[in-house]
Amino acid sequence: MRETTEVLLTVGQVAERLDVTVRTLHHYDEIRLVQPSERSAAGYRLYTADDLTRLQHVVVYRRLGFALEEVALLLDHPESVEQHLRRQRAAVAQRLDEMQDLVAAIDRALEREMNDEHATAEDLKELFGDGFEDAQAEAEQRWGDSDAWKESQRRTRNYTKADWEAVKAESDALHKGFTDAMDAGEPPTSVAAMDAAEAHRLNIHERYYDCSPQFHRNLADMYTSDPRFTATYDEIRPGMAVYVRDAIYANADRQEQ
Repeated sequence: MRETTEVLLTVGQVAERLDVTVRTLHHYDEIRLVQPSERSAAGYRLYTADDLTRLQHVVVYRRLGFALEEVALLLDHPESVEQHLRRQRAAVAQRLDEMQDLVAAIDRALEREMNDEHATAEDLKELFGDGFEDAQAEAEQRWGDSDAWKESQRRTRNYTKADWEAVKAESDALHKGFTDAMDAGEPPTSVAAMDAAEAHRLNIHERYYDCSPQFHRNLADMYTSDPRFTATYDEIRPGMAVYVRDAIYANADRQEQ
């Protein structure tokens, strides 16, 4: 080994200084990308200042995503350290711009997620009126042990305010389907009324729980046997509860043919 006052570093010291693994340094040595120029008296690899400079370039290029073959070409091209640093700075600046765009995209997604937090009781009252909580309590008391209730709770547990707004819009559209048929003078057995009933059934089936035509009939019976449900429909249009029931029955017969 040549006599020199230059500080030489072992593989372990270089690994610690540049935050790379010893295995990585051995690999760079094996592929002749960065080979320690010196050896100790015991034969251990030692890195010179020039070796360390070359290795620092490798580390930067690798962190910028360059393949080892590309790094080798860059390093073996005759140019100054200043040119290397300028190229690296430009690459880092480009990566920073990309990261800033990514951060902005994440912030937008986070804002959307925060705006879609689970709906609160106040949100539901705002959408469906003050009687919503009473209706929920009544429904739980009546059907709390049923599979349909449990499935409904599972599906709606993570509904956001936006989801419930969509539910409200769907509900209004379903009611309009029935009232349009009524206003047009269509009987409950008409295609228009039965189509409104089928849309009603599918909405329950998709939003809350599996709703077969027969199960839909059971719900229809409740619309006329329970004064609260009857009042809800008849407030929209007088006689609507009976009309909806009869349309649901007609549609169930049609679906089961």
